[in-house]
Amino acid sequence: MDILGALQVSFAQLIGPSAIFYALLAIGLNLHFGYAGLLNFGQIGFALLGGYGVGIMTVTYDQPLWLGILVGLALAGLLAVVLGIPTLRLRADYLAIATIAASEILRLAFRSTAADPVTGSTNGLFGFAEPFTRMSPFDSGRQYSLLGLRFYGDDLWAMVVGWTLVLLLCGLVYLLTHSPWGRVLKAVREDEDAARALGKNVFVYKLQALVLGGMIGGLGGIFNALQTKSINPDFYSTAQTFFAFGALILGGAATVFGPVIGAMVFWFLLAIPDALLRQAISGPEPLLALSEQQVGAIRYVLLGLLIAALMVFRPQGLFGNKREVQLNA
Repeated sequence: MDILGALQVSFAQLIGPSAIFYALLAIGLNLHFGYAGLLNFGQIGFALLGGYGVGIMTVTYDQPLWLGILVGLALAGLLAVVLGIPTLRLRADYLAIATIAASEILRLAFRSTAADPVTGSTNGLFGFAEPFTRMSPFDSGRQYSLLGLRFYGDDLWAMVVGWTLVLLLCGLVYLLTHSPWGRVLKAVREDEDAARALGKNVFVYKLQALVLGGMIGGLGGIFNALQTKSINPDFYSTAQTFFAFGALILGGAATVFGPVIGAMVFWFLLAIPDALLRQAISGPEPLLALSEQQVGAIRYVLLGLLIAALMVFRPQGLFGNKREVQLNA
């Protein structure tokens, strides 16, 4: 069994575009759940609007890429306002129900045949990422070596842009959470009544956090669309939100770099058993009698067991503070 080869594949996932996408989703969820105590189970819906904002404006309406990016971010922010106004004055579970329902409604609406002239229906949209690719200093068809790993030029360009965005957003989160606004947001998370008694408009602070985190999720959708050069509605399933939550739990909520490290560890731990199991079932004399579908399921089972054990023995995650995750019910 080639363990070194499996480690190389896993380390490529550790810093690859998939880790960046889920890091962006998790950073937005961290503002919602970690700092504001909001339960958003539909973060992928914000990513969907971000990605489709780019695709629809550039492909369907033949507008420049920068305008599509702005529209995608604006749509993500608008969704947060629409969902937040009727739910943020109620219990946390109402927001959770509204967000997961909205994300699934959007996915089904964008994949419907009635929306085909605008969204491409189940075929999705493609052919909009050329301006982004043209800005790349790397040759698309050439492989480059990075830390002993090899990436194609397009993927390397996406990684440079993506990790730059992640670092900038981490800096923004640090500045916000160490500002008076961030301290009020933590107070709202800990005890809404106490914050309200001090004259703070709890609803406004929650809505601001929801909008900002949703727009970061929309930015994740924009990045994914430009990196993959295509948008397909079936990708934006509810499971993607829970993958981002898994990354947030692994790294630690209410920390600046926790969501980022969590996303990297999440994909590393997902890739290791996948690579080893696929080696074990290949060759003339396979070590295990498993199918490709079973391998895909087993890796999620193993990762799920690991996250469950982490929640029992270290609920704050790898870098979190246990007190930070003890939210006011």
